[in-house]
Amino acid sequence: MREILGRRRRLLSQRSDGRPELLSAALTFATEWQWPVLPGAAADPAGRSRCGCPDPDCTVPGAHPFDPGLLAATTDARMVHWWWANRPTAPIILATGGNAPCAVSLPALPAAQALAALDRVGMRLGPVVSSPTRWAILVKPYSMEQLGELLYAKDFVPGSLRFHGSGGYIALPPSETGQGAIGWERAPLPGSASPWVPDVEAVVDAMVEALTRTGVSAPEL
Repeated sequence: MREILGRRRRLLSQRSDGRPELLSAALTFATEWQWPVLPGAAADPAGRSRCGCPDPDCTVPGAHPFDPGLLAATTDARMVHWWWANRPTAPIILATGGNAPCAVSLPALPAAQALAALDRVGMRLGPVVSSPTRWAILVKPYSMEQLGELLYAKDFVPGSLRFHGSGGYIALPPSETGQGAIGWERAPLPGSASPWVPDVEAVVDAMVEALTRTGVSAPEL
């Protein structure tokens, strides 16, 4: 059952013509799941591999806050409506931490191999967000102190693991960014309740073990 759900890259909401509806997805995150969101910078219309922000060397084109800034993230339906009415193609950015999930991400190829290894040992995971370059596993909110203690206790932590905690962000489906489409590698189960997510300790323990045991090379990306 997990395998079937994991391969279902369904969008949270679609219009009748099959195209993703960003506003509906943003409202689901904000009002039903109480995840604070805001519109991303979006890709540069003149070249989708470039960002619409002023930084010509932006490493996450379109997939980050710019105007408004991250502190504007909200669960207010009226604000979400206003943002996407004015910027209907803007990526959806989740402000991680607080009452919202945090995330652990790593490059796409080692992430796929690590998730396959976790499936083989029966590790339960919640939603996993995918992009062409990185996948992000959603986890319960954690503090920097908690994360620091967790990492300090490890003999080895792959440098390609990134941690999106309080003050961080990730792009959510069905966004389109300069790096490509954002989707669900493991989709949330249907329903109005906020999706279940695992503890960060369980995910980091399992990911480090899987990456080490399988000899997966996870480059710094």
